[in-house]
Amino acid sequence: MKTTGIHHVAIICSDYKRSKKFYVEVLGFSIIQETFRVERNSYKLDLRVGENNQIELFSFPNPPQRVGNPEACGLRHLAFEVRDIEQTVSDLNFQGVETENIRIDEITGKKFTFFKDPDNLPLEIYES
Repeated sequence: MKTTGIHHVAIICSDYKRSKKFYVEVLGFSIIQETFRVERNSYKLDLRVGENNQIELFSFPNPPQRVGNPEACGLRHLAFEVRDIEQTVSDLNFQGVETENIRIDEITGKKFTFFKDPDNLPLEIYES
Protein backbone atom coordinates (compact mmCIF):
# COMPACT_ATOMS: atom_id res chain seq x y z
CA MET A 1 0.00 0.00 0.00
CA LYS A 2 1.30 3.43 -0.92
CA THR A 3 -0.39 6.36 0.80
CA THR A 4 -0.08 10.07 0.22
CA GLY A 5 -1.18 11.14 3.71
CA ILE A 6 -4.03 10.96 6.17
CA HIS A 7 -7.31 12.05 4.59
CA HIS A 8 -9.34 12.60 7.77
CA VAL A 9 -9.88 11.65 11.38
CA ALA A 10 -13.42 10.74 12.44
CA ILE A 11 -14.77 11.69 15.87
CA ILE A 12 -18.14 10.70 17.33
CA CYS A 13 -19.51 13.20 19.83
CA SER A 14 -22.25 12.94 22.45
CA ASP A 15 -23.58 16.52 22.10
CA TYR A 16 -23.35 17.79 18.52
CA LYS A 17 -24.02 21.48 19.21
CA ARG A 18 -21.47 21.58 22.05
CA SER A 19 -18.79 19.77 20.04
CA LYS A 20 -19.44 21.83 16.90
CA LYS A 21 -18.98 25.02 18.93
CA PHE A 22 -15.76 23.64 20.48
CA TYR A 23 -14.13 22.56 17.21
CA VAL A 24 -15.28 25.60 15.19
CA GLU A 25 -15.30 28.49 17.68
CA VAL A 26 -12.68 27.39 20.23
CA LEU A 27 -10.20 25.51 18.02
CA GLY A 28 -10.95 27.62 14.95
CA PHE A 29 -11.47 24.86 12.39
CA SER A 30 -13.47 25.94 9.35
CA ILE A 31 -16.57 24.14 8.13
CA ILE A 32 -16.26 22.43 4.75
CA GLN A 33 -19.73 20.90 4.79
CA GLU A 34 -22.47 20.07 7.29
CA THR A 35 -24.90 17.26 6.50
CA PHE A 36 -27.89 15.95 8.42
CA ARG A 37 -28.53 12.31 7.56
CA VAL A 38 -32.24 11.73 8.22
CA GLU A 39 -32.06 7.94 7.96
CA ARG A 40 -29.47 7.86 10.77
CA ASN A 41 -30.75 10.87 12.75
CA SER A 42 -27.14 11.97 12.59
CA TYR A 43 -25.02 14.96 11.67
CA LYS A 44 -21.74 14.76 9.80
CA LEU A 45 -19.62 17.90 9.97
CA ASP A 46 -16.53 18.08 7.76
CA LEU A 47 -13.95 20.44 9.24
CA ARG A 48 -10.78 21.85 7.68
CA VAL A 49 -7.70 21.50 9.90
CA GLY A 50 -4.72 23.41 8.57
CA GLU A 51 -4.32 23.38 4.80
CA ASN A 52 -4.69 19.71 3.90
CA ASN A 53 -6.36 17.85 6.75
CA GLN A 54 -9.92 17.16 7.86
CA ILE A 55 -11.91 16.03 10.85
CA GLU A 56 -15.28 14.37 10.36
CA LEU A 57 -17.41 15.10 13.41
CA PHE A 58 -20.34 12.70 13.75
CA SER A 59 -23.36 12.64 16.03
CA PHE A 60 -25.31 9.45 16.61
CA PRO A 61 -28.21 8.77 18.98
CA ASN A 62 -26.87 7.17 22.18
CA PRO A 63 -23.27 6.34 21.18
CA PRO A 64 -21.37 4.14 23.65
CA GLN A 65 -19.00 5.93 26.03
CA ARG A 66 -15.30 6.15 25.21
CA VAL A 67 -12.94 3.98 27.21
CA GLY A 68 -11.68 6.31 29.94
CA ASN A 69 -8.06 5.25 30.01
CA PRO A 70 -5.92 6.79 27.24
CA GLU A 71 -3.53 3.85 27.51
CA ALA A 72 -6.22 1.36 26.39
CA CYS A 73 -5.88 -0.25 22.95
CA GLY A 74 -7.06 1.90 20.08
CA LEU A 75 -6.53 5.54 19.19
CA ARG A 76 -4.59 7.17 22.02
CA HIS A 77 -4.96 10.84 21.13
CA LEU A 78 -5.09 13.31 18.26
CA ALA A 79 -2.25 15.85 17.97
CA PHE A 80 -2.39 19.25 16.26
CA GLU A 81 0.74 21.07 15.17
CA VAL A 82 1.04 24.73 16.22
CA ARG A 83 3.72 27.36 15.67
CA ASP A 84 3.55 29.01 19.11
CA ILE A 85 2.50 26.68 21.91
CA GLU A 86 2.52 29.34 24.65
CA GLN A 87 0.14 31.56 22.65
CA THR A 88 -2.07 28.58 21.79
CA VAL A 89 -2.27 27.53 25.44
CA SER A 90 -3.08 31.12 26.42
CA ASP A 91 -5.84 31.26 23.78
CA LEU A 92 -7.32 27.94 24.93
CA ASN A 93 -7.20 28.93 28.60
CA PHE A 94 -8.84 32.28 27.81
CA GLN A 95 -11.74 30.35 26.27
CA GLY A 96 -12.08 28.16 29.36
CA VAL A 97 -10.22 25.11 28.06
CA GLU A 98 -7.96 23.58 30.70
CA THR A 99 -4.54 22.48 29.50
CA GLU A 100 -1.82 20.46 31.16
CA ASN A 101 1.56 22.06 31.81
CA ILE A 102 3.76 22.41 28.73
CA ARG A 103 6.36 19.65 28.58
CA ILE A 104 9.40 18.96 26.41
CA ASP A 105 9.48 15.80 24.27
CA GLU A 106 12.65 14.06 25.45
CA ILE A 107 13.26 12.60 22.00
CA THR A 108 12.63 15.62 19.75
CA GLY A 109 13.17 18.48 22.20
CA LYS A 110 9.84 20.01 21.05
CA LYS A 111 7.20 21.51 23.36
CA PHE A 112 3.79 19.83 23.76
CA THR A 113 0.79 19.63 26.04
CA PHE A 114 -2.64 18.03 26.27
CA PHE A 115 -6.24 19.15 26.72
CA LYS A 116 -9.63 17.49 26.23
CA ASP A 117 -12.60 18.03 23.97
CA PRO A 118 -16.17 18.13 25.37
CA ASP A 119 -16.31 14.30 25.41
CA ASN A 120 -12.93 13.96 27.16
CA LEU A 121 -11.15 12.93 23.97
CA PRO A 122 -7.48 13.62 24.67
CA LEU A 123 -6.08 16.21 22.26
CA GLU A 124 -2.47 17.32 22.00
CA ILE A 125 -0.83 20.46 20.67
CA TYR A 126 2.74 20.01 19.49
CA GLU A 127 4.99 22.90 18.58
CA SER A 128 6.56 22.73 15.11
